[in-house]
Amino acid sequence: MPTIVSDLGGIQLYSWVFSVYLLARAVALPIFGKLCDLFNSKRLYMISIIIFLISSVCAGISHSMTQLTFSRAIQGVGAGGNFALAYIVLADISPPERRGKMMSLISFVWGLSSVLGPTLGGFIVNYFSWRWIFYMNVPLGIVALIGIGVYLEETREKKKEASIDYLGTLTLSTTILALLTAFLLGGRSYPWTSPQILGLFILTLCSGVFFYTIECHAKEPILPIGFFQVRGFSIANSSAFFASIAIFSLSAYSPLFIQGALGKTPAQLGLAMVPLSLGWSMGALFCGQIVHLLKERPSTLLGAALLLAGCGLTLTFSLSTSLTACSIVLALAGLGMGFVSISTLLIVQNSLPGEDLGIATASHQFSRTLGGTIGIGISGSLVTGRLQSAMDVLRGPGIDGGIHPSLSTHLQQSIEGLFRPEIQSLLTENVQKALREAVVEGVTMVFWVSLITACMCLFFSYRLSE
Repeated sequence: MPTIVSDLGGIQLYSWVFSVYLLARAVALPIFGKLCDLFNSKRLYMISIIIFLISSVCAGISHSMTQLTFSRAIQGVGAGGNFALAYIVLADISPPERRGKMMSLISFVWGLSSVLGPTLGGFIVNYFSWRWIFYMNVPLGIVALIGIGVYLEETREKKKEASIDYLGTLTLSTTILALLTAFLLGGRSYPWTSPQILGLFILTLCSGVFFYTIECHAKEPILPIGFFQVRGFSIANSSAFFASIAIFSLSAYSPLFIQGALGKTPAQLGLAMVPLSLGWSMGALFCGQIVHLLKERPSTLLGAALLLAGCGLTLTFSLSTSLTACSIVLALAGLGMGFVSISTLLIVQNSLPGEDLGIATASHQFSRTLGGTIGIGISGSLVTGRLQSAMDVLRGPGIDGGIHPSLSTHLQQSIEGLFRPEIQSLLTENVQKALREAVVEGVTMVFWVSLITACMCLFFSYRLSE
C-alpha cells in the first residue's frame, strides 16, 4: 500500500482499500449462500470468479485511489462468492461422514495461501509493479474457471420454486454495512460517542428491526429467523464468532508488539507470524482427519482450550520474550482456531436440512468474518486510543520530546508507519521510547480482549449438545 499511495496519491483513502473489500465480502457471503440453495451452484461459482477477475483487472489499471477503492469493493463481492461456494460445493459432493476431511483440506489450502500470498506480493512489488498483484489473478482465475466449467457437476437438488428475498437482502446488507463500518471507524477516525458512529449504530438497529420483520413474513427468507432457535446453528456460530475475534485480534496486532517492542526487522516479523497461519491450517487438517472419531463437540472444546491457552500466554510477553516463544504461542492459538473452525462448521451444517446447506455454510463463514472485523475494529481503537494519549503529551514543540502535529496525524492513520526507518529518523530517542511504550500498552489491552473472547468461545463450546 505505501508503494501504491506513492504512485496514485489519495492517502485519505488508504484504509478504505482494505475496508471496502472486507465490507463487500461480508455482505456477499450470506447472499451467495442463500442463492446457492436456490440456483445452480456451478453457474454461481463461475459468476463469482468472473466478477473477481474483472474487478482485478480494473484494480490493476486504476489511475486513482478512488478507482482502486471502487474496484476493491467489487472484488470483495467476487471473493465472498468464491469463499462461500468453495466450501458449499465441497459439502455438496461429500457424504456427511467424509465432510470433515474435505472441509479440512480446503482450510489447509486457505492457510497455505495466506502464508505464500504476502511473500509473493512483496516480491512482485519489489521486482515488477504493484499492478501485477492484481493482474496475476487473471491466469489463475481462468484456470479455475475452466476447471469449474468442465469438471464440476451439480449433485444437490435445489428448491423447485425459487423466490429471491429482495427486501431481506437490502435490509440485511444495510445492517451488515452499518455495523461493520461503525467498528472499522470507531475509536480511530471518529470517537465512539461521535454523531457519525452513533448514527451508524442507530442505522444498524433500525435496519436490523426491519430485517427481522421482513424475514418473519418472507416466502423464501434470505436468513430464516427460525434457524437461530436451532441449538447447533446458533451456539456453534457464536463459538466461531468469539474465536474469530480472538484470533484476528492476535494476528492483526501481534506484529506491532514483535516489531515495536522487540525491535525485530520486517523479515523476522514475517517468519514469526507464519506459525499462526500454519498452526491454523494444521489444526484444521488434523481436526478433519480425526473428527469422525473424536466427534464435533469434543473437537470444539479441545480447540477452544488450545486457543484460550495461546491467548493467555500472550499476557506473559515482555521485552525479554524471544521470537521463538512468540511463534510457539501464536502457533498454539492458531492450532486451536483450526479445530474450532472445522468442528463448528460441521455442527452448523449438520444442524440444518440438506436443502439449506448453502446458508448454513455461509452463515458460519459470515460469523467468522463478522467476528474478525469487529475484533480488529475494537483492538485498533484500543491501540490508537493509547497512542493518541501519548501523542497528546508529546505534541509540544520542545526540542527534546516534541512531535509535529502533521506527523502525529499520519501515525494515527497508519500505526505501522511508526516503525518505518524514515519515520523513526524524524523522532528523537525519547519520543521513540514513549511511543513504543504506548504501543506495547495498547497491544497488551488487545491481548486481554483476545483472552476474554477466547473464554467466551470456550463457554459456548461447552454449551454445545453432545
